[in-house]
Amino acid sequence: MSSNPWPIGALPLEPCDPPRVDEFWLDVRVLTMPSGTVFRAHDDQGQAVLVILLSHGAASDPASWDRLAGEVNHLHSETVIARGGAGQDSGRLGRLYRPVTGPGQGPRESQAPWVALVYDGSAAAVAEARRILQVVDMSALSGSSVAGPNYRLHWVDDTLPGRVRAWPLPWPGRRDKAGWSTTVVAWLLTIFIALTGLLIAVLLFQNVPPTPPPPPVPTSASSSSSANSSSSSSSSPGQSSASTSSSSSGSGSPSPSASRSPSTGNDSSPSTSNNPSGPPSRTPSMHPSGNGGSGTASASPTGRGRL
Repeated sequence: MSSNPWPIGALPLEPCDPPRVDEFWLDVRVLTMPSGTVFRAHDDQGQAVLVILLSHGAASDPASWDRLAGEVNHLHSETVIARGGAGQDSGRLGRLYRPVTGPGQGPRESQAPWVALVYDGSAAAVAEARRILQVVDMSALSGSSVAGPNYRLHWVDDTLPGRVRAWPLPWPGRRDKAGWSTTVVAWLLTIFIALTGLLIAVLLFQNVPPTPPPPPVPTSASSSSSANSSSSSSSSPGQSSASTSSSSSGSGSPSPSASRSPSTGNDSSPSTSNNPSGPPSRTPSMHPSGNGGSGTASASPTGRGRL
């Protein structure tokens, strides 16, 4: 194995490059051609590999899928580590196919074909990857030179990397797997944020003044009891006035209503007091005949007074 893990002429990754393909994290660009791009990558155990990813234009052509699959099936089984994408699950090495995982899986045809080869740091491995891409874009045809009109693929100008799916998603801006320290820090930060929110909620609601209970709703029983109490209170002044009049009539003083109004004639009619509690009192009135004036004389009821 070469002491220099980076191949000669390697270029840094571009923003359009995916951070990883399946489990292989991309490091640098090794080779770029119209049919695809060769990346130097590594897996979770640190093993170096060469990842051949077809371009967006070649991934849209089913004929390019077949040419790539045919070349991969002719390779040695120890040279190919994994393969995936559209049209790569058949042939002699179809058992090395990696299906797409994760939620919301799209159709298989929407994933660009790719293959991961063993990389030992030699130029022969890079040359083999170049030969495979030349077969895909048909730039290295065997035989004599072709006479006649020039032939050009319709997708040869669409050289952006094909679409791949990575799950779980990596950290934004990272192109490597997060270590255990990053995971621990992320969990500690999550716990700290949760405890801070809980403390703020406790401080907000512990000083809230108590809410007074709502007034009771009146019922039929309470309405009748209040009506009885108001009627009893209104009848008390009438009873007191009746007792006062009884005591005054029992003392024997004549009432003004007991006096009889003047009447004509010699007859005298006794008037009885309207107060039943006292004794009946009679007040005779005598009017002399032929006298235009009126007068009232009171006398005690004796035998002579009656005519």
